[in-house]
Amino acid sequence: MAEKEQAGRMSLAERLEQHGFTRRDLLKYCGSLAAMLGLSQAAAPQVAEALEVGEKSGKLLPVIWMEGGSCSGCTEALAQTNTPDISELVLETISLNYNETLSAAAGHSMEQARKDTIEAGGYILVYEGAVPTAYDGNVLLVGGEKGVDSLAETAQKATAVIALGSCACDGGWMAARPNDAAAMGVQKFLSDRGIDTPVVNIPCCPANPEWLVAVIVQYALMGTLPELNSKNEPVEMFNQTVHDNCPRRGHFENGEFVYRFGSAEEAKGYCLYPLGCRGPQTSTNCPITRWNRSTSWCVEAGAPCIGCGSINPMHPKRNWVDENTPFTKRHRDLTLGDFHFQPPVAALAFTGLVVGVLAVHAVGMKVAGRVDGGADFEAERRWDVKHGTEAAHEAGRRAAALYDELDEKGLEPKNIQRFRRMRMAKKAARAEKAASKASSAPVENNSTQEGGDE
Repeated sequence: MAEKEQAGRMSLAERLEQHGFTRRDLLKYCGSLAAMLGLSQAAAPQVAEALEVGEKSGKLLPVIWMEGGSCSGCTEALAQTNTPDISELVLETISLNYNETLSAAAGHSMEQARKDTIEAGGYILVYEGAVPTAYDGNVLLVGGEKGVDSLAETAQKATAVIALGSCACDGGWMAARPNDAAAMGVQKFLSDRGIDTPVVNIPCCPANPEWLVAVIVQYALMGTLPELNSKNEPVEMFNQTVHDNCPRRGHFENGEFVYRFGSAEEAKGYCLYPLGCRGPQTSTNCPITRWNRSTSWCVEAGAPCIGCGSINPMHPKRNWVDENTPFTKRHRDLTLGDFHFQPPVAALAFTGLVVGVLAVHAVGMKVAGRVDGGADFEAERRWDVKHGTEAAHEAGRRAAALYDELDEKGLEPKNIQRFRRMRMAKKAARAEKAASKASSAPVENNSTQEGGDE
């Protein structure tokens, strides 16, 4: 207990030294923070000084860390390490007044700490996980209160909201089909509630603690949030794709790909694009910051990027999970109602349909006797016969005469007799129709007239 109290009284510099970090290490880390914030490397001493001065003055930035529908992966990415790194030690300089996972307190005392912080004001809200809204918000209850109401109450008076992790950004795993919990991201939820507190989206599953530290440090240092893009992501951290900085980019340019796990190409470290890598459409700087004290990241560990950083904050139905699954296929699933299928399946089905139509057409042609030599010659279209001009009729007559001439010369000996029979049958049918019409016409009765003359 005494050791914990002593550690609590230690300055940032003393804690760094205790864990084997020098001031040079701190300045190097602050330089990377400055770079992520779009500042010059020369700002590193000012960043370090601001952290130390803020801690000595006791004016620590109050933070409320809430969780919705989550696996606590973002919290674990920060906390579950054998030895703390500089980012964790820096985060100790903030006043984490409420965290459901890390706090020793629980129950109503925890909720009272949140309400006290809200009343004091001037805090930042970090929200982890999706926001489940189904059943009038009763999907998630915290301390007997609806999770959606707790979020709205806390976000309403916060200076800023940081949506940490892709679940908090667009609903993520919880919003994936069929999304029975009607889950969504924080930005969409607050927009629907009419709450205009600024939201900073920090995606990925889990989010990198370095990005969270960078945003909090900028706010603590300058009192402002970083510049955001159209998805409310910090521009300096999410302005390049994974593909832009991928160490396997050279293999992509050379056309050297891995098509099967366990192959010789995989052993050579070739590009994972055919195995579903979403690096070209995912804008994060994962290859630069990396995870676990900058030790490694997904592609470096041999797995394709699954696009967990490609978010759609205002469109929960287009969350990153649904947009990128299945992860090891080159194409994402297409959706037609309740049916989900791969593009090659759709292409194959369409090809089968076209082949089927052509087959039916071919059978119809054969049955109608129009295969050998083609269809019978039609001198004039039926529409022209009824509606055409005299010039069109004349052109039809000339065409018929020309065809008869060719027919007599035997230019199509294979079909000449068949066509002749067909034309003779048509002529006979027309003649019979004309005769029938003539016989049915009324005949003038002259008997009355003859009787009068007599």
